[in-house]
Amino acid sequence: MIYTVGEMAQKLGVPASTLRYYDKEGLLPFVERSSGGIRMFRENDFEWLQVICCMKKAGMSIKDIRQYIELSMQGDDTIDTRLEMFRHQREVLTQQIQKLQHTLETVEYKCWFYEAAKAAGTVDVPGAMTDADVPEQFRAIRQELRGQKMPNIER
Repeated sequence: MIYTVGEMAQKLGVPASTLRYYDKEGLLPFVERSSGGIRMFRENDFEWLQVICCMKKAGMSIKDIRQYIELSMQGDDTIDTRLEMFRHQREVLTQQIQKLQHTLETVEYKCWFYEAAKAAGTVDVPGAMTDADVPEQFRAIRQELRGQKMPNIER
């Protein structure tokens, strides 16, 4: 089955302009063109495009994605390099997840704080609580926000 840019974009859940941009940036050397120059996407192009979209969401640059595609087109001699690219990106994502987890913990603490303040009718009540009165899962964040403890993750 052959798909147009619009049909493949719809199948991927991205704008057609995204696929045109990827093509312009050299990310789609595997896509055939008709004699009139129209892109003809095939079913097996879908997996390539899914990987490209994943790499983009993972924060990889267009340059790095292009390099990955070029290496893939070269064949099995580049497996080690491609593996290293994905291992590096996995580490980048792991660090981002840790930072987001810390941010989420801070937001959860502030939700608890304002829920307690709402119940008491004032922010003075949760603000004056001792650490022992604060739920255990929020103590470290509270101490950090008050400058009593430094976080152990990079910002």
